[in-house]
Amino acid sequence: MWLIRNSSRTIVPVRAKCIEVSLKKIEDRYNIKINRIEPKIPYRETIRKTAQGHYRHKKQSGGAGQFGEVYLRLEPKERGEGLEFVSELVGMNVDRSFVPSVEKGVNQACVEGPLTGSKVIDIKVAFYDGKQHPVDSKDIAFQIAGRGAFKDAFEKADPILLEPIYELEISIPEEYMGDVMGDISARRGKVLGMDSDGHHQIIKAAVPLANLYKYANTLRSISHGRGFYRRKFSHYEYVPKEIQDKVVEKHRKEKEEA
Repeated sequence: MWLIRNSSRTIVPVRAKCIEVSLKKIEDRYNIKINRIEPKIPYRETIRKTAQGHYRHKKQSGGAGQFGEVYLRLEPKERGEGLEFVSELVGMNVDRSFVPSVEKGVNQACVEGPLTGSKVIDIKVAFYDGKQHPVDSKDIAFQIAGRGAFKDAFEKADPILLEPIYELEISIPEEYMGDVMGDISARRGKVLGMDSDGHHQIIKAAVPLANLYKYANTLRSISHGRGFYRRKFSHYEYVPKEIQDKVVEKHRKEKEEA
């Protein structure tokens, strides 16, 4: 969204309205129907408890085979700490040259998480055991085994979806405050505080990005064109289970239809 600050210090969202007007002109001029697709939400995936996973990759063909077996332990980390991979191998079950292969497989698995294909964040991954074959073990085998072991452990570790939360600063005439705050609540938002700026009241709130689609239109309707807002990213929060289930199911159906 583009924002313009006018002489009265009002924040004016202009991009959404301009795009809608332009699209309407195109439809009318060329007699076509333009489908508006709701933007995808950049969810994140993580876990809430420690779990272990195991995967054996074994492939035999006419030529050389592939073999790699990996045991991983996943532990949750605090928000913002990122992904950490460590080797806790002891003994000689797995040659240390395959540790980077397992790490590569884990990193690949974290690009598209098991729940919704979203990025996996804030997890510690420990490679603590495995097995190899004197002939068939190679880089690709341990990459595949690493991905498989990660997925196995992730599904046992109470996986959870995270959603982006945005801070809003809404400027409206006082008579519309009740309706605007009610709308914020309906969007699973939280009012953080209130202030005044001349004849306008300022509402500060935190709202999930998933519920901000076409918010400019809604605010304009509620305030009869006299309300404006600006927004910025704040943080990620757990998605409520009933909503997570819907998002995961939608992703599953999209994969099946692809």
